[in-house]
Amino acid sequence: MINTKLKPVLPSLREKKRYLVFEVISKQKINDASQVSSAIWNASSQFLGQLGTAKAGLMILNNKWDQKLQRGIMKVSHRHVDAVKAALVFANKIGNEDVIFRSLGVSGILRKAENRFLKASA
Repeated sequence: MINTKLKPVLPSLREKKRYLVFEVISKQKINDASQVSSAIWNASSQFLGQLGTAKAGLMILNNKWDQKLQRGIMKVSHRHVDAVKAALVFANKIGNEDVIFRSLGVSGILRKAENRFLKASA
């Protein structure tokens, strides 16, 4: 067996990404990040379809969910940021709770997204 290492993808060929920070507005606190994630996935597949969601490269970062501020971060392709924002409008329920998703901002760097939008007071 020959051990060959794959060459890394050149930066010019990599998919460009953006980090979209969102907030969940509801009467009750949402503690489970996986419920938020599934609500976003369902809304995006409903609005964009399976192919559109795959092209958007949507990835919800569950470890970045802030229970206290009810804010989270998702990673999206730079070409589909507006489409994913539009899909967030259709996510209106988490479990049996009525919610509103609000986009707070977009950044190209995860650390900037955290510092500007997650750490800021409401």
